[in-house]
Amino acid sequence: MNELIERMPAKLRRLPELAYNVWWSWNAEARELFRRLDFPLWRRTQHNPVKVLGLVSDQTLNARAEDAAYLRRFNKVMMAYDRAMSNGHSWFHVTYPHLTRKTIAYFSFEFGLHSSLPIYSGGLGILSGDHAKEASDLGLPFVGVGFLYPQGYFRQRLPSHGWQEAIYEPLDMNDVPILPVKRADGEDMCISVDMGGRTVKARIWRIQVGRVPLFLMDTDVPANDPWDRELSARLYSGDNEMRIRQELMLGVGGVRLLDELGYHPSVLHMNEGHSAFLLLESIRQEVNRGRNFEDACERVKARTVFTTHTPVPAGHDAFPFYLMDKYFHGFAEQLGISREQFLMLGHHAEPWGDAFNMTVLALRLSGQTNGVSQLHAEVSREMWQPVWPERPVAEVPIRAVTNGVHVPGWTAGEMRQVFIKYLGGDWEDHHDDPVLWERLAEVPDDELWHVHVTLKAKLKDYLRMRARRAWTEGQCDPTEALVGGTLLDPNALTIGFARRFATYKRATLLFTDMERLQRLMLDLHRPVQIIFAGKAHPADEPGKHLIQQVYNYAKLNQFGGRVAFVENYDMHTARYFTQGVDVWLNTPRRPREASGTSGMKATINGIPNLSILDGWWVEGYNGANGWAIDDGQFGSTEEQDYHDAQSLYHLLEEEIVPLYYNRDRDGIPRGWVEVMREAIRSNAPRFSTRRMVKEYTTE
Repeated sequence: MNELIERMPAKLRRLPELAYNVWWSWNAEARELFRRLDFPLWRRTQHNPVKVLGLVSDQTLNARAEDAAYLRRFNKVMMAYDRAMSNGHSWFHVTYPHLTRKTIAYFSFEFGLHSSLPIYSGGLGILSGDHAKEASDLGLPFVGVGFLYPQGYFRQRLPSHGWQEAIYEPLDMNDVPILPVKRADGEDMCISVDMGGRTVKARIWRIQVGRVPLFLMDTDVPANDPWDRELSARLYSGDNEMRIRQELMLGVGGVRLLDELGYHPSVLHMNEGHSAFLLLESIRQEVNRGRNFEDACERVKARTVFTTHTPVPAGHDAFPFYLMDKYFHGFAEQLGISREQFLMLGHHAEPWGDAFNMTVLALRLSGQTNGVSQLHAEVSREMWQPVWPERPVAEVPIRAVTNGVHVPGWTAGEMRQVFIKYLGGDWEDHHDDPVLWERLAEVPDDELWHVHVTLKAKLKDYLRMRARRAWTEGQCDPTEALVGGTLLDPNALTIGFARRFATYKRATLLFTDMERLQRLMLDLHRPVQIIFAGKAHPADEPGKHLIQQVYNYAKLNQFGGRVAFVENYDMHTARYFTQGVDVWLNTPRRPREASGTSGMKATINGIPNLSILDGWWVEGYNGANGWAIDDGQFGSTEEQDYHDAQSLYHLLEEEIVPLYYNRDRDGIPRGWVEVMREAIRSNAPRFSTRRMVKEYTTE
């Protein structure tokens, strides 16, 4: 960052400071500052201020430093930034002034902050990033702990045969808003963890998320063996042994990181079970202070929160006992218990045998546990009742804190202007108040509709730009350009389906009856089209097969180019999707969708959901703000899939398509706009991270 500061004109000397705080990612005026600096660069770098400052010419910088209008905008943004960072006026400081010196430490395997930082894979990471951003907005004394993955999560490549290829690209630290943490003597700060008889070191990096510091560990340091240097290279890669080593570093190393930095958290929050080894390290520290094991457990329980995220058994990490023996040799003795007692802390009968389950460990040793929607909490209570065999299912201590999304960060700029005009200039400060959103009734139909049409056109332009760039760079053939969406009709009803490709999400449900779907898509007067996007885990062969199926459907001439698959779905592309389609489709097998935050992002931009009543949609659907696919329970998966597909087709044919194309003489689909309005009004305040983080804080 110092090099960037040195080349800045004096009047713009603080631009790098702003670029190195991802506060800009959810502040529209700050983003506009970098956009106006050099718009072509802004587009080319996918909205990465650090990279823009590294590439922009001195001539441009000097010109902006003499531009009175630009300087006024710059000074206004910096005043807002300084006020935001001062923190004394925040919700937390006003509501809990006696707790401002406490610390909440939030551990997560991934954090989705911006597409320039590929240290996330999907919903779990986006939630972590949104949680950190909202903690900043509310002024919580919050610190994040995770991993820096120098090779990130993979970039998806889909050649013309449609089989997913995973490409890993080294992260250039000079192009992203991240800085190394230094000791007082100027050396890199590192922590050490014993790992199977070897000492493994991790270097510490810092990302500033508004007021919130996020500390990330990186084992790629010269002192480590080559095997250990690769430990944190990639997100979700490697075998079971790689996973236990990563989770050992996250949990045990994360606690030591906080100690090294001088933090003494009053709350340890585990986002999913990946970091649950922090419980063992925290208990060990209490025992070292002279407490017995039982007292140490109670003290740790009193300050730990655990959020479980998946109702799918395979989604919970479990390790064979021999790996626990290898990597926790001598740990039981340090806790003052036997090996058998130690293993029982996480013991769980897996389909392949007895194992040490990370979720069970977290459930047994956490003071508070929650699922991420009301339905998910119900499923989790039943799923994990054996951990409390003496309790009936209804009394299993797993409550619900339904997920939310960071509304300021996911609202389209054009929609934001509508909110400012009709809800007030301070709408972001009160966006979790349902009463505020009643003012949407004042928004004229034509104004709301024209904003949506504009966002839909931006999505089409974005897909066309991607295809043109790939074509000019020789990175795609005509088939790939076609599948990427170049033939999509800007006026057709457009369905969006974008999420991780796992079999239970049923991406191909819409293709159950090809002739029926073809009639919908090729209707001369009321055509329908669908855009897919999403990655499969590199080791998930069935998921990759689903992608290939959809890709091959997109190539069929019988659909006339009305099916598209956009490769390498990330946060940047997600903004265009969740702001520019007409309907958000979600077809999981109930009850396997724990929450599903992508639909929340869509609904705050006026895009109605068409979804199975699973996850958050059970709470969000009110009969007027979207559509629920009738998912009456049937015996076999084949019967269930057939029934759900019939319900989906019926809704499209009888309700959704007619409503969308029913226009008045001004070309406005009044009925459709009412559904859009109700989608925003009913869901924006309830499914915001502001409501969610306040709920975690107060409850």
